[in-house]
This record gives sequence, structure tokens and C-alpha cells, in this order.
Amino acid sequence: MSTHLSRGMAQATALTRSGKLDEATALIQSLLRSSVPMTETNDIIEGDFVRLDAPQTARPTAARPRRPLAETLSKIAAGNMPHRAQPGAAPPTPSGALFLTLTHTSAGASRDYRLYAPAKRGQAPMPLIIMLHGCTQTPDDFAAGTGMNDAAEVFGCLVAYPAQPSGANMQKCWNWYRPEDQGRGQGEPALIAGLARDIQRDHGGDPERTYVAGLSAGGAAAVLVAAAYPDVFAAVGVHSGLPAGGAHDIPSAFAAMRSGTKTKPHPNPVPTIVFHGTDDRTVHPDNGKAVLSQALGAMPGLTVRASAGVATGGRLYRTTTHSNAAGRSLAEHWEIEGAGHAWAGGNPTGSYTDATGPDATHQMVRFFLQHRRA
Repeated sequence: MSTHLSRGMAQATALTRSGKLDEATALIQSLLRSSVPMTETNDIIEGDFVRLDAPQTARPTAARPRRPLAETLSKIAAGNMPHRAQPGAAPPTPSGALFLTLTHTSAGASRDYRLYAPAKRGQAPMPLIIMLHGCTQTPDDFAAGTGMNDAAEVFGCLVAYPAQPSGANMQKCWNWYRPEDQGRGQGEPALIAGLARDIQRDHGGDPERTYVAGLSAGGAAAVLVAAAYPDVFAAVGVHSGLPAGGAHDIPSAFAAMRSGTKTKPHPNPVPTIVFHGTDDRTVHPDNGKAVLSQALGAMPGLTVRASAGVATGGRLYRTTTHSNAAGRSLAEHWEIEGAGHAWAGGNPTGSYTDATGPDATHQMVRFFLQHRRA
């Protein structure tokens, strides 16, 4: 991206944040008219979201062309992003289970959320998992696609799905790239932590076994939340996401998504499990490696074990596990061969799922339940 265009996009971002959407759109359109022709080296980092509804066998990773910057910016200026998904309906709720619609409010802001309490509720307190959806998704859609409510029945967990409204982000993305949404005591991390505390207090969530996970922008937000609140969250699950602090505005977010980014290690240990497709054209797979590296920086001296397997749906995958002296896994990296930007092992009734991959949902819950907050 040229210096002129980068500065212009930064100005457009500031206008958007201040609510001056017409002025921001006009500025982007002006930038497009005045910019030099785009070459392949200026391609946009925004790739295709992938929804896989039919089983596919694993295939070799192949380089694919990306959309030109001008094309994608034109779509942004028109008020939409490429390949918007149609959110799915809520999954069925079994007899005896609850799928509540609630609202959390703190620091002058609020978020609606769905809370699933399984029919097979154990004795309180129960493990609690906070699930942060990806762009354009809804809590119902995310619940359907990940199948996390089914896992909650198996493992006896509460699951919460906060909703990012379009008023906070036009594409319903969590704002992981904004400095005001990256730290403790402010923005979206504070909202999510406050929501978790509400559920612990009012619905029997276990303060020692509370976890956060997310997909794409939700995965990036989950890393931020877990790093900012190690006193609330015992572990984090990141699917197709990015490391904390990998961007500070929209242009740097696009750059990180396209090429990967590296940031500082977490100051405190954060047990982390990462899933990423090797053919992800929306968030570069190197970001998954960066998430893992960020976590390992605060957890030295672990034993590393590599393994490989084939999912029941046919996808090959590689797993790298980092364990302590007691054999407990503190960090895992699942690389899914040929997979795109989609939840591995997900249900095609939800958006952005790949039913042919390993079951990310069950593996995340299995990983989470090894850990209690110190």
C-alpha cells in the first residue's frame, strides 16, 4: 500500500470512528480515483471466506491470486465486504437445556449474548466458555456452526456467545486492531471480562475454569481478552486468528492478515490452543504460528511433541504439543492441510465451517478442561 493511500485510509478510519461515514466513504472514493494503477504487489490482503458444505479430501496447498486493492476498497466504500455469509439459525435446544438471551452492561456499553446451559447440568460451579464469533456472524450462527452446545452437553459446560452489533463494527467484527480495544480496563476486553464475571456470579460459572475462544476476528479478540485478564480466563482457543497487538489500525490489520505479524510474548502464561488452515486466504497461516510463539514466550522449558493424523472427514493435519514436566499440555498448534478460513469439523448449518477437518470444538474443550486459573 502506498504512503499516500495508507495515510488516506488512516484518515478514513478516523472519520468512521467519529461517525462521519459519508465523509469516510467520499475520502475512500477519492483515494481510488487519484491512486496509481494497482499491480500484483499491491494486492489486498483480504481473501475469500470459505463455507464448505460437502466433504472434501485433503489437497496440496497451492498459491492463489488475491483481489486487487482497488476492487476491495470499492466494496468497502459501498458499505460491504467481499463474500458476506448468510448467518445460520440457532441450533435446536434439547429438552431440559436452556439457551437464554441476555444483556451485559458495564462502563457505559453493553452487549447482548446467548447463554447455553446444558440439560445434563452438573453441580455448580460449572466450566464456562466464552465464544467470540467471526465477522458477519451472529451468536446463533456461531453456535450452530461450531456445535459447541453439543460439546457442552458432553462435558457439562456453560457456553456464552456475545454478539458484536453492527453499530460497533459494520461487519460485526470484534475490533481487535484498535488500541482502545486491546488492553485491560477498556473497550471490548473489559466488556467480555465483565460478561464472564456476570455469568460466574449469576449463573454458576466456575471462576477457576472460565475460558475464551474465537474464530478469525473473534480469535484475535480472544487472545487480547485472555492476555489482558489472566485473573479471569484460564486458557484461550484461537481458530484462524491473529496474535495480540499485531495491528493498530485498519491498514496494519490488512497487512497482518495478508502477510502475518510478530508481537511481544505475553507477560503472563496463557495456555493456548491454535487451529489454522494451511490454505487460509483471509488470515495468513503464519498468524497461527505467531499466536503460539506469543504464548510460549511466557512458558519456557516445555517438552515438544509433533504428530500427524487424518480427520474422519478426510483432511490431513499436523499437531505440535508443548507440555510441562507433569505431561499437561500448555500449548497446541493444529495445522490443517488444505483447509481455508473455516471452523474445522464444524456443522455446515452454520457459516464458515469445514466438516472435513478435525473436531476443533471437542479438542478445544478437552484442552480447556486441563487448566484451572492459578
